[in-house]
Amino acid sequence: MYNLENPAYLEAKGLSKVWKAYYTDCPREEIMSVGFNENSGYVYIALENGISIASAFGQSVDYIVTDIDNGEEFFYDTIEEANKQNENTYG
Repeated sequence: MYNLENPAYLEAKGLSKVWKAYYTDCPREEIMSVGFNENSGYVYIALENGISIASAFGQSVDYIVTDIDNGEEFFYDTIEEANKQNENTYG
């Protein structure tokens, strides 16, 4: 498991962006996990509502909705777009 207690510079930059987006866009959503995907390079906050807030290499955040039936991922620039996809995917 990756240790987020001692992140590299770009991971720390990405973490600051995902925490800011969480605080700004969805502070009342329950957090399922916070982590780092070694395959994609994304640091993320996975929310209980099915949306993840992620940043790769310190770049702008993406809001990701994953279809649990087929694993397809949908990437959005705003929480509103992700919420709309989430509603369409899960009703």
